[in-house]
Amino acid sequence: MKMIRTLLALLCLGGASLFAQNMNPELLWSLGRVSLDDLSPDGKEVLYGITRYDLQANKGLRNLYKTPTSGNDPQLVFDSEASVSAARYIMGGIRIGFLMKGQYYSVKRDGSDLIQHTNIEGGIFAAKLYTVGTQHHLLFGKGVKVLSSPADKYPHLKHAEVKIYDDLMYRHWDSYSDDKVNHLCRTEISLSGPTAQFTDLTPNAPYDLPQNPFGGADDFDMSPDGKFIAYSTKKLTGKAFATSTNTEIYLYNTLTQETQVVSDGLPGYDQHPTFSPNGQYLAWNSMAQDGYESDVNDIVILDLKTNQRYHVLKATGNYDLLTFQNVQWAPDGKSLFAQVPIDGTIQIYAIQIKSLKGAKAQLTVQAITQGNHNFGAMAAAGKTMVVERQDMNHATELFVLNAANQNTTPLTAVNKEVYDRIGLSKIEKRRVKTTDGKEMLVWVIFPPNFDPNKKYPALLYCQGGPQSQVSQFYSYRWNFQLMAAKGYIIVAPNRRGLPGFGKEWNEAISGDWGGQPMRDYLSAIDDVAAEPYVDENRLGAVGASYGGYSVYMLAGIHENRFKALVSHCGLFNMESWYGTTEELFFANWDIGGNYWENPQLPAYNAYNPIKKVDQWTAPLLVIHGGKDFRVPENQGMEAFQAAQLRGIPSKFLYFPNEGHWVLGPQNGLIWHAEFFEWLDQWLK
Repeated sequence: MKMIRTLLALLCLGGASLFAQNMNPELLWSLGRVSLDDLSPDGKEVLYGITRYDLQANKGLRNLYKTPTSGNDPQLVFDSEASVSAARYIMGGIRIGFLMKGQYYSVKRDGSDLIQHTNIEGGIFAAKLYTVGTQHHLLFGKGVKVLSSPADKYPHLKHAEVKIYDDLMYRHWDSYSDDKVNHLCRTEISLSGPTAQFTDLTPNAPYDLPQNPFGGADDFDMSPDGKFIAYSTKKLTGKAFATSTNTEIYLYNTLTQETQVVSDGLPGYDQHPTFSPNGQYLAWNSMAQDGYESDVNDIVILDLKTNQRYHVLKATGNYDLLTFQNVQWAPDGKSLFAQVPIDGTIQIYAIQIKSLKGAKAQLTVQAITQGNHNFGAMAAAGKTMVVERQDMNHATELFVLNAANQNTTPLTAVNKEVYDRIGLSKIEKRRVKTTDGKEMLVWVIFPPNFDPNKKYPALLYCQGGPQSQVSQFYSYRWNFQLMAAKGYIIVAPNRRGLPGFGKEWNEAISGDWGGQPMRDYLSAIDDVAAEPYVDENRLGAVGASYGGYSVYMLAGIHENRFKALVSHCGLFNMESWYGTTEELFFANWDIGGNYWENPQLPAYNAYNPIKKVDQWTAPLLVIHGGKDFRVPENQGMEAFQAAQLRGIPSKFLYFPNEGHWVLGPQNGLIWHAEFFEWLDQWLK
């Protein structure tokens, strides 16, 4: 506590002190961000990281901690000046391996005897160590020069700054393509010192493995006997890559060096391969439809002896209700665990394998967690299971889970002192009738010390994605606790087009971006605004990405409901967006395709925010990042310019070096300062 107080005092950024009654931006950035790494093979000790940010230095540092699973007794594994990641118990649990400064290191479990195992030029990432007999196999990703560049073509023009492309996917999310590609590599390590030698398992390949930009160690796995390496990648390039989600699972034989595809006939995303503890089965997440990035995510189990594939959701009859996120085996190999978005939360489910014989599978699926929480990463060893858990009032902490009775016991309490000193929000789970007679879950978050006899301004929160559940998440930007602490009631609807409420509800948004989802938003805000404690003359709407699109769309149809709007990286002009975004499979599926076909799709007419600028009335704050290639910066610029020329009070907040998200600590503080200044100006 003293360390946090001292840090904030040194920042001199004008924020409230730690002893303020409610959350504030500086305090939010001071929280320790907890993330699970691994559980020891005996289940008695857990590894986890805590990331803390130095706002003055504008950077973060992730240190590695451990604690016994029998109680909260945190210990720093070792003091490091560089961030530590991807930590795992290795070599039978006698050492801890991890990535630091782009190389692989290990220490004994007591934190002593630091050894650097690799010294590979250019660094490595996404490393996992596998021990088979007396050999220690390290698999990792590495950037390898494969493609040609302008510098190769014009070596005599050394000061030229130019990029040359002749195909699509020349940029992705926040980075331009260059001459390097991620390759999966392998080396053997020992305790004698670092090695610079490695074998490229995908030599000369023009595709990324691990995948960009969100791939990592979940993209590959090695069988317990070391015979096979399974990996997921999309081998398509250019326009084919931009218009397809077809990611395959491959099986590489380490003895014969032959590779076979094992997900043939499955045209959508196939990702996160993982071998069963006995090596007989390979499981992975699988989507059925090519081009649909938010399709139902099934689990496929492949019997490597018989080559028979089993689909969990199809076998259990849960295809229209559930969708799985991530997958991992239980230590005994008799079940699998996965995260499932369900009714505004994310729970952990167990898939019990009763039989996998012939063409039939006998499986059962059931939740092993409960409550208004989001459960994240998980690790299991023996009969012990440790999970991440968060909710709208609390950042992630670790808990020990008793799967038999669904009880969770706190294991870490990194931010307890902070939360004990501030007011927390009351969270209401509300059901609202939509215009077509459906029931919609709406979260309502109240200010600390809420007084029902007072009137409060309210904010309609518009979720991005678009298929991304409004769950019990704890964001460090769109933080409901912080918004409520500023005196706002937050209305967060799970409108049409979100998972957790069945396949039909999730898919209803595709092709209908500006239709029923907008009516759902208005139903939610109208329902809550009718309460005597809400001032219907002080309503705002805020959101990012599709949520930013929603704000622009609502700006033209809200009929004077809203007195302030905030759109972050929102889609404003659907024609220019289609011509500048990168993953075209998303646009083709969700809005229906291009703008030059006749007749034009609704996305380019009735559901195009630019077509309704003449009806704008509410003050508008536009926020955008210069490295956002999913929703390029021209979208925000066009919206701001339209508002200015129409005489609408407006402001443009621009971060040249941020992408689709704001990740820099000091940028984050400015984001919150401008966000609340704008809302307070028009709603307070």
